[in-house]
Amino acid sequence: MISLSTLGPVLLVVSVAARLAWTYLAPNGANFVDLHVYVGGAAMIDHPGSLYRYVYADQTPDFPLPFTYPPFAAVVFYPLHLLPFGVVAFCWTVGTMAALYGVVRISQRLLGVAAGEGHRLAMLWTGVAIWLEPLRSTFDYGQINVLLALAVLWAVFTTRWWLSGLLVGTAAGMKLTPAIAGLYFVGARRWAAAAFSAVVFFATIAVSALVVGDQTRYYFTELIFKTDRVGPICTIFNQSWRGAICRIAGHDAGYSPAVLIGIAVTAILSVLAWRALRRSGTEQLGPLLIVELFGLLLSPISWTHHWVWLVPLMIWLLHGPRSDRLGSRILGWMWLVLNVIGVPWLLSFAQPTIWQNGRPWYQAWGGLVYIVATLATLAWIAASRKREATPR
Repeated sequence: MISLSTLGPVLLVVSVAARLAWTYLAPNGANFVDLHVYVGGAAMIDHPGSLYRYVYADQTPDFPLPFTYPPFAAVVFYPLHLLPFGVVAFCWTVGTMAALYGVVRISQRLLGVAAGEGHRLAMLWTGVAIWLEPLRSTFDYGQINVLLALAVLWAVFTTRWWLSGLLVGTAAGMKLTPAIAGLYFVGARRWAAAAFSAVVFFATIAVSALVVGDQTRYYFTELIFKTDRVGPICTIFNQSWRGAICRIAGHDAGYSPAVLIGIAVTAILSVLAWRALRRSGTEQLGPLLIVELFGLLLSPISWTHHWVWLVPLMIWLLHGPRSDRLGSRILGWMWLVLNVIGVPWLLSFAQPTIWQNGRPWYQAWGGLVYIVATLATLAWIAASRKREATPR
């Protein structure tokens, strides 16, 4: 009988071809709105003082998209505006696919798969992952999260403290969310990597100040606190605690007691899950995923395309050290089904606009899907420690 992994290369080729066909041939294919923001915002460096006045509204007239990223992102993206956008978009799509394969391969390596093994299985996972909800929106919008996830995974995989710090610090300088990986370094007692990542991050701010000028101060003293500028908090596509409570309450209550309780519960489960994994061995991928899941629920906004971390999570659940357990297999397949279906995407059809705060009850509570699944995953990992300690 032919194993699924044997079909990996074929599935990958078919998936890549189908994704490119959807992007360029389908009437409602990719719009690359976020990539337009990256490139257009970066071009504002040529106009001092205008970076955070830039908006892209060609495809989003109801909600013009501002440049919401740290100024260092504009510095990095600046060369892209010198190229035809069509070329940039195509290379970005293909590069994201390559980065997705890298995410899968490094996840395997962190699980102990040898460098010369597992390629067909990695191709299989990449071919499947292209069609999961976080990746669908990533390709549609031209998002950067897969590249950032690859940088963080590489930082954890390498034993060179300076490279780990360089990767995480640079990624955090471009988009703040990768900074949560610093908690992993601290928890794993990789002090040099943690310290150097902070040094590199502050270096990105210094570089930004030299290139962008006062816009750097403006971002880090004012804009960074204006969450509503990033997008509508209550939309179903925001799968964080703050987004979930916003949908249930019908308005953004900020970090209200309900949100803080949710974050506290997540933090407790994360600590227990971390201790369960770190005491049972020296594995790296599982603890990193705990940190990333906590960061996703903690953040005021975690769009579905931020959840690309579910790909290595499913790999860990279905191929990791606990994959022989029924609970691990159930959770792995549960996440896969949720992401193939795209539950938040399905629920989005019940909201007339993404800016509406009020929600039908089934959507408000159904919108907890990623949060409930995350809590279940963390709770199972935490409980697995007790099972290990029970003598047979």
